[in-house]
Amino acid sequence: MKARLRRSAALLAGSLIPLVCLAGPPASAAPPDPLADAFTRAAATYEVPRDLLVALGYAETHLDGHNGAPSASGGYGVMHLVSSPAGHTLERAASLTGQPVATLKADDAANVVGGAAVLRAYADELGLDATARKGAGKWYAAVAEYGNASTAEVARLYADTVYDLMATGVRTATPDGETVTVTAQTVRPDRGAYAQTRDLDRSFAAAAVDYPSAHWVPASSSNYAVSSRPTSNVIDRIVIHVTQGSYAGTISWFQNPAAQVSAHYVVRSSDGDITQMVREKDRAFHARDYNSRSVGIEHEGFVDNASWFTDSMYRASAALTRSIADRYGIPKDRAHILGHVEVPGNDHTDPGPNWDWAKYMQYVGGDNGGGSNPHTPQSVCGSGYTVVDSAALGSAGTVYLLYNTANGNNCVATIKSSSLGTATATTAYLEVQGKSRVTDSGNFAYYAGPVRAAAPGKCVKWGGKAGASVYNSPFEHCGS
Repeated sequence: MKARLRRSAALLAGSLIPLVCLAGPPASAAPPDPLADAFTRAAATYEVPRDLLVALGYAETHLDGHNGAPSASGGYGVMHLVSSPAGHTLERAASLTGQPVATLKADDAANVVGGAAVLRAYADELGLDATARKGAGKWYAAVAEYGNASTAEVARLYADTVYDLMATGVRTATPDGETVTVTAQTVRPDRGAYAQTRDLDRSFAAAAVDYPSAHWVPASSSNYAVSSRPTSNVIDRIVIHVTQGSYAGTISWFQNPAAQVSAHYVVRSSDGDITQMVREKDRAFHARDYNSRSVGIEHEGFVDNASWFTDSMYRASAALTRSIADRYGIPKDRAHILGHVEVPGNDHTDPGPNWDWAKYMQYVGGDNGGGSNPHTPQSVCGSGYTVVDSAALGSAGTVYLLYNTANGNNCVATIKSSSLGTATATTAYLEVQGKSRVTDSGNFAYYAGPVRAAAPGKCVKWGGKAGASVYNSPFEHCGS
């Protein structure tokens, strides 16, 4: 799946990839061209689709080079060229372009050219000819390679993020105030072998996670300590982190044994998607002296760029924090829900001054600014039904399984907790073993369902969706 057909630097230097010289101008020269022009020039030089190149950079850094400072996983600049045990795209870019490593780290235009050169090198290794290179969809495997993911599943997550950005479009302001755009467009990605790879955005192992709305992608066993909390150690703190990198990049870094760091959860900026990487019973390496007593939640982004901290992220993370606090009896206050910067004995600054603690704690307390849902699962399913199971759908709602002892029927209802009164995509389903699944799906203001069925002596699958969160149970509750 992830075969790397690497050529030597000497072969690459003699291939179709041009060597570009971007020597800095003298002090009296005009200022560098804007970033948008740098993308256009780099795309033309290396025959990389311009919009694909911008979308890749935006997925990595929101086009913020952070003044040459590295990400948590050792990536530099707008295009996140990596120099770490996990990869060496920075050094490869230097070889391909002839630019010094120091220039590629600090100069945005040079960094964009370096990223284009590396992406083109991957395309050549994968056999993309001149005709194939003209179609953005054909670059999927090269984009997946660029992410330097630890597994095929994470590589697909990385590439899908880039293509999703092309589908929705990009309009962002750089730190210098320049606006860079990608027009929304329909691109059909040619996933090739990745089409058979597990899609982390659409499936997860419910039995493996502590929070039902999360996906399960395990961290390297070198990056956490197996424990038996809360028996061995009380869990009385929740620590809020910022990844200093992208969602897929952070997941990949926590899977790398060289990282020696991890967190229990990672939350995506765009939609609040959540991946669990360490079981709550185990000690993730995220907060030094507080590792034994806390659950760590990482949030995609950089502390100095507020554009990463979306309302979807706040809501989804707050719902996760609320669930953790309720399960361990942790008070929902700032003495027990704290930032990494507030942990004694640490040298970090996250989540930083752009993190809106007032909004976050409001959401943790259950006030989502939209009132409460007047409907309950019992009122939706009807008289005689009682809840036997439930699963949180991030901050968007909860799906419930109910049972009526009088008539022997099961019932599933999804109750929204955000966007109340507004018709949004919501789903509830029930599947009796051996029979077809019955689903209620549409744009609903308050709930989906009821979906009822009798299952005498049978197991059932049940679940639903609200917002970006999905829950799918295994066959269970047999004989109800």
